[in-house]
Amino acid sequence: MRPLIISEVHKLFSTRLWLWLLLASMALAALYASLLIGFSDDPDTMTAPLDSPAGQQTLFAVASGGANTLVAVLAAIGVTGEFRHRTATATFLATPRRRRVVLAKLLVYVAAGVGYAIACLVVVASIAWPWLSAKGIDLGLLGEGLPSTYAGVVADVTLFAMVGVGLGALVRNQVATVVGLLVYRFVAEPMVTAVPALSDWTAYLPGSASAALTQVSLSTQNYLDPWLGGLVLTGYGLLLVIVGARVSVGRDVT
Repeated sequence: MRPLIISEVHKLFSTRLWLWLLLASMALAALYASLLIGFSDDPDTMTAPLDSPAGQQTLFAVASGGANTLVAVLAAIGVTGEFRHRTATATFLATPRRRRVVLAKLLVYVAAGVGYAIACLVVVASIAWPWLSAKGIDLGLLGEGLPSTYAGVVADVTLFAMVGVGLGALVRNQVATVVGLLVYRFVAEPMVTAVPALSDWTAYLPGSASAALTQVSLSTQNYLDPWLGGLVLTGYGLLLVIVGARVSVGRDVT
C-alpha cells in the first residue's frame, strides 16, 4: 500500500493544480471572512453578533466555504485524470486490485483536505484577530467553542475530499464531474435551500450538512445538530466512495 500512496503523492504534486486550488481556497476564505466582518454591524445581517460564541463560530466556519468544494474538485480531477490521460490501464495493470488504487487516492486527498482546511483557518484567524480587536471585540482563539468549529472545518473539507474521489471514480468523465460539482455547490443547492418551504429536507443536503458540521448560525435558516450534519456528510462520502470503487472495479478502462 505504501508504494501506491507514494505514487499518488507524486501524481498530486506533478502539476501546480493543487497550489492554484489552495490559493483559490484561501482567497475565498479571506473574502468570506472580510464580508462577514464588514457587514456584521448591518441590522439586516443574517449572522449572530461577532461578540457572541455563535457569531465567532460562524466566522471561522467560513474557512471551509470554498476549500471543501475545491478539494472535492482536486480529488475528482486526481481520479478522472487517470481516464482522461489514459493512464488508468497502466495503473490498474501495475495494481490489479483496483480498490487499493481508490483507497490510496482517498488517503492522499483526505490528507490534502486537512492541509487546505488548516491553511484556510489560519487565513481567517489572521484577518479576524486584528479586525475584531480594532472593533473592541475580544477573540479568544481557544474559547467560545471555537476548537469544535476548527475540528468541524477540518472534518468537513476531508469529507468533501471523499466525495470528490467517489464521484470521480463513479462518473470518470473529468469535465462532467468538475462542472457538476461546481454547478451543484455554487448554484443548484443554494437556490434550492433558499426556498423556505423545502427547509425540512434541504437540511440533509451536502451543503447544509456541511454548514451544520462547522456550526454555522444564520437567522434565515435552521441546520441540523453538528454531530448529525457530520453523520449525513459522512454518509454521502462513504456512499460515493463505495459505489465509485465498485464501478471502477467492474468497468473496462480501455
